[in-house]
Amino acid sequence: MTTKCPGCRVGFSLSGLSKHIALTTNSACLAQGLPELPTAGVALPEVHIPDLDTAPIPFEGDLFGSYGAGDFPEQDGEDLELLPEDLHNPPTPGFPPTSDDEDDDLPEPEGWEPPIRPVPPYQDAPAAPATSQAPSVSPALPTASEREAAARAAGAKTFVVPFPCDTAGAPVEKAPQTTGGYALYQQDLSGQAASNPYAPFASKLDWEMARWAKLRGAGSTAFTDLLTIEGVAEKLALSYKNSRELNNIIDGLPTGRPRFQREEIIVADEAFEVYFRDILECIRALLGDPEFAPLLLLVPERHYADPQHKDRVYFDMNTGKWWWATQAALERERPGATVIPIIISSDKTQLTLIGNKTAYPVYMTLGNLPKDIRCKPSRRGQILLAYLPTTRLLHITNKAARRRTLANLFHACMSRVLQPLESVGVDGMHFSSGDGIVRRGHPILATFVGDYPEQVLVTGCKTGECPKCKVPRDELGNNVTTLAPLRDLAKVLDALAAIDEGALAFTRACREAGIKPLDHPFWEDLPYTNIFVNVTPDILHQLYQGVVKHLVAWLQAAYGPEEIDARCRRLPPNHNLRHFTKGISTLSRVTGKEHQDISRILMGLIIGLQLPGGMSSSRLVRATRALLDFLYLSQYSCHTTKTLTLLDEALAAFHANKGIFVDLGIREHFRLPKLHALEHYRRSIELFGTTDNYDTQYSERLHIDFTKEAYRASNRKDEFAQMTVWLERKEKVQRHEKYVEWRLSQLAPSPTSSARPDSGLRAVECHNLDGGLSTSIPAASDTRVIMSQHPSVKAVAFEDVLSKHGATYFRDALARFVVSFNRPTLSASEVELACGGIYFPFRTVPVFHKIKFALRDIHGLGVTHSVVQDVVHARPARVGKYGAELPARFDTVLVRTSEASDRGAIQGYRVAQVRLVFTVPARAMDALFPRLDITSRPRHLAYVEWFSASSHIAHPDHGLYKVSRSLRRGARLCSVIPVDQIERSCRLFPEFGPVAPRDWTSSNVLETCPSFLLNTFLDRSMYTMIH
Repeated sequence: MTTKCPGCRVGFSLSGLSKHIALTTNSACLAQGLPELPTAGVALPEVHIPDLDTAPIPFEGDLFGSYGAGDFPEQDGEDLELLPEDLHNPPTPGFPPTSDDEDDDLPEPEGWEPPIRPVPPYQDAPAAPATSQAPSVSPALPTASEREAAARAAGAKTFVVPFPCDTAGAPVEKAPQTTGGYALYQQDLSGQAASNPYAPFASKLDWEMARWAKLRGAGSTAFTDLLTIEGVAEKLALSYKNSRELNNIIDGLPTGRPRFQREEIIVADEAFEVYFRDILECIRALLGDPEFAPLLLLVPERHYADPQHKDRVYFDMNTGKWWWATQAALERERPGATVIPIIISSDKTQLTLIGNKTAYPVYMTLGNLPKDIRCKPSRRGQILLAYLPTTRLLHITNKAARRRTLANLFHACMSRVLQPLESVGVDGMHFSSGDGIVRRGHPILATFVGDYPEQVLVTGCKTGECPKCKVPRDELGNNVTTLAPLRDLAKVLDALAAIDEGALAFTRACREAGIKPLDHPFWEDLPYTNIFVNVTPDILHQLYQGVVKHLVAWLQAAYGPEEIDARCRRLPPNHNLRHFTKGISTLSRVTGKEHQDISRILMGLIIGLQLPGGMSSSRLVRATRALLDFLYLSQYSCHTTKTLTLLDEALAAFHANKGIFVDLGIREHFRLPKLHALEHYRRSIELFGTTDNYDTQYSERLHIDFTKEAYRASNRKDEFAQMTVWLERKEKVQRHEKYVEWRLSQLAPSPTSSARPDSGLRAVECHNLDGGLSTSIPAASDTRVIMSQHPSVKAVAFEDVLSKHGATYFRDALARFVVSFNRPTLSASEVELACGGIYFPFRTVPVFHKIKFALRDIHGLGVTHSVVQDVVHARPARVGKYGAELPARFDTVLVRTSEASDRGAIQGYRVAQVRLVFTVPARAMDALFPRLDITSRPRHLAYVEWFSASSHIAHPDHGLYKVSRSLRRGARLCSVIPVDQIERSCRLFPEFGPVAPRDWTSSNVLETCPSFLLNTFLDRSMYTMIH
């Protein structure tokens, strides 16, 4: 149906006529206005049905047709701006809401669009009222750690059963409360500390220069050379003239952590040097750190996900069964105890790239610290406890005798380091936490963290056997039970006691007990310690460097490396994934991080490949999926009884399908200790909490801070003596840095801001843990979406939006968004009718090329506090700084949808490709959103193209969901949505078929491939969301 304008007599559709009247400046058209229109109660099939059901028209102006220059002779293609009077009287839609909802009752899965929810954007915090009084200094100002403790307690959503004894972890009665924390540190400084927060340094510059020299500087010699340049020290007014004078000042700072001591250990009539610290003083230093005082875990707890207390939750170590049982045993003997779980890790590491210089560090931390503090070196929750001898004893020619001597040397050194635990584990010791409260603690060895050679050395079992259970070597890899009995500690101790009966009887007893003949292992006399229980899973070496390494080799043997590498090169990019441009078969000396990256894409590399001889690949795909499921489930930061059952089922699924590798001739057996170790994961999680409490990935990272950097600071001669002194000074500087921050916060407290002024980032549209919209501006730690404060491009013309970003229907999608945002109750048909009255008083938009996300608490129980960083890119093709042409990149994302009937969604999310991230110019806000106040108007928006899932049920073999582009008569469906509606990025696996098309590339595969699979193995957050 067409209607002629009464003024210029040009024919239009009804919506086109309303837009013409809204845009025209022709006085004749304005004088006549709109003709008489049918009322809302009259059905208008000829109005909207032809426009919605006809073949798609390339969008150039709006949904209802294409316009030429002759249709608007008065505009001449100029970029119009609203006049001041138009800003106060914005155009209104040409049609009132219609009541004809016949088409709304019909399912339209192809034309689905997510509901638009008005989202209050970010707004600056209101300024504090002016006052003439200076802010008063309050010594009771909560510290950052106290605020963190309060946030942890408020965010927890589990049902907690406390330990049924009030004396557990209680302060010592009648014990005077000591001065703790930074107040005690201030007392230990000289008298000038009262007026100078940087004391003993003379000024802020004096302190910051010293901190830079010890934490970031190039070295002592280079720093001395800098200060000896004429005039440098004088102009900076430094209190030291060289590194030696600076070291003297640092050596005078109060001692926090104990100093190292050197002793000689005699083994086989030979003396060996060992550098170590007093372990009891190390414990007191960690527990007495004021940064940890409000965060300490002092009593065991049972957490449940349900009020019936059937689905138990495990995360920190105090939620495990070991702590509860140990606390109960101590309370029976000596009530009022505080369990101090000792976590020891050791691993030999290379100090030089060339040569054989090695170090053997031993690290210690406490289970009383939350795991997310222990796993971050910057939080200083780990202590270097000792440097063990690294001798190879090459002068002992007999290999068996050499190995036995090395084992005895290790245990002799560890016995000396851990000897104080033998008595205080039973009797206890008084310690003061950072808040000055005195308790009686019982340090007990809880876990020993190490790789497989280290576990064999510690437990004394033979290489090739399980260090925890009694499964025979030839049966490793065959069992599917997670309840295999552990080694008998009582029998082992009896065998070790036979050392006084002679060498022959001792050797025979140890052989019968299943261990090597060790001369008094360090754990022999430790109370409440069962070393076969204390040895814990190792994600890095058992899974990534063990199982995943084997799996990749098996798959390459089954399919061949050529096709797998070809698929690697054609996967679309993602911020969280490494792109293997040369494939994975050419990698050498593959690290654990590289195996982690490979495991994220491994499933997409084998789906669709054909096995030789026409054999079905179903079992192979299921076996691969089972191991990947186990890999991701085992790394959950929060486990429940249900997820542990899934862990068992994943392991059972692999054993049920592993025979395919034997049928293909790839394997003859599965007698792999690292594969067998998977059977012990559930028990360790139930005893000591999730695997991130004792993962070697964190202790491996400590090699850099505590060993390698210390060695580089030495002169390579008698290095361990220099390394220990260097580390002591570094720890003193770090402790003084925290003290200075505390003093400055007490002298001039400042409100917490959501973003640093100089960061260039701005927090927008934040959500609480439960996904609900926050009505107030949260702290920075609660921010979910972070946008750059300034756009990547200040003004991108509509023509460039179409040609460079591929946002073909940008104007029409934005018009629909404006209508839906202003009037969210309109039906789809009413929205289409009202779009004709939307006029954009701008021809350019500010564009952003990146969205940053902070993903938190993926389990929804409020007990995990780690943050997963995610980034979405949406940028056109460009020329790089070296002149190379860089292809366009438009990432895919998951968008939240609240429509349960949406057949294209997956677990409440729909896949989309982000083409454009932009904001509406501020000058157009009043015209487009006249009825909304400033705080309710949209801020950052995204133009997305939709994908739909072909089924709500994952594939039975690989467990992935198939998606394809949402099309309507060949045209891609698109929308403009608030950025906050995007949950996170995602990656799609192209369905390559038997052979990947060679004309597909990483940059064009999203445009050329017709169907995809959603990669749920992108990272642990994605896996948890979808599964």
